[in-house]
Amino acid sequence: MKHLFIINPCAGKEDSTTAITQQVEAYATLHPDFDYQLYVTQCPGDATRWVSQWCDNHPDQEARFYACGGDGTLNEVVSGAIGHTGIQVSCYASGSGNDYIKYYGTLEDFNDLGRLVNGTPHPVDVMKITADSLNADKSNDSQHLLTDKQTDNRYSINICNFGFDAMVCKTGNDVRRKPIIGGKHSYTTGIIKSIFTSRSNYVRMTVDGQPFYDGNMLLCTLGNGRYNGGKYMCAPLSLNDDGLLEVNLFKPMSLFKFASLINDYSQGTHINRPDVKKLMLYRQATHVEISSPHPFWLVIDGEMLHHSHYTVDNLPHAISFVSPAYN
Repeated sequence: MKHLFIINPCAGKEDSTTAITQQVEAYATLHPDFDYQLYVTQCPGDATRWVSQWCDNHPDQEARFYACGGDGTLNEVVSGAIGHTGIQVSCYASGSGNDYIKYYGTLEDFNDLGRLVNGTPHPVDVMKITADSLNADKSNDSQHLLTDKQTDNRYSINICNFGFDAMVCKTGNDVRRKPIIGGKHSYTTGIIKSIFTSRSNYVRMTVDGQPFYDGNMLLCTLGNGRYNGGKYMCAPLSLNDDGLLEVNLFKPMSLFKFASLINDYSQGTHINRPDVKKLMLYRQATHVEISSPHPFWLVIDGEMLHHSHYTVDNLPHAISFVSPAYN
């Protein structure tokens, strides 16, 4: 099997290209039969392009791609690998979040190259997101923003979220490499800002063809993974291989109620609180449709989209994800 390491030099607090390269080369020195290749991405979306092109050029070769970065890098690698046979994906974690891997283990587990190389593949679900907007906000300078009447097709292996969480993520991305408020504090910085700006967001949703919600909400997550924002267990009941995604929507709430919820939200115990159940809608689904009169942010594994209409379809067992071998 070919082992390909896709290194994102922009992931995390600092460029880890040299460190990862040295670690892989050291492993290869001790294991002469280890067939590997390194690729350093050049710009956003480059990992998807490169992985897809490699797979097209080697249709009969089994390969494993290691996303060397965070959830965004993993998202790009999955998006390039999906639909190709004989391909596996894993994560050599070096990002600021790395939420998806928490389903299987710790950051240290996914930084153990020997255990990753000898890891276990799991057929897991992936969400396909189709986004379009007839009145996109062209004044926004996001690199992911598309112009009017264009359609954006993406994939998500972990979590999609919108509303309060999306604005938290956007702020976190903006400050990720700033001292004190960035790094591991990026998500907290985003929360503090969004408390004052994004606690009520209008949305209309259908789930598996049935009306689900129409009105102002606080936030909503759609997930196959369980974690979001570095430490928040937003979907504690999620199974990433059951063919169903989790829909978890919170209605607007007072600042006091919101503050009382944060600790439970981080531990995944929010779904058991009687006072929260009346403010929360939960459903499992295979197809979700989301719209709003104006473009709004949707976060896909840490990557940002800005449209007014989205459809999300769960694709069962769409990718083979490799977790580290047990010691």
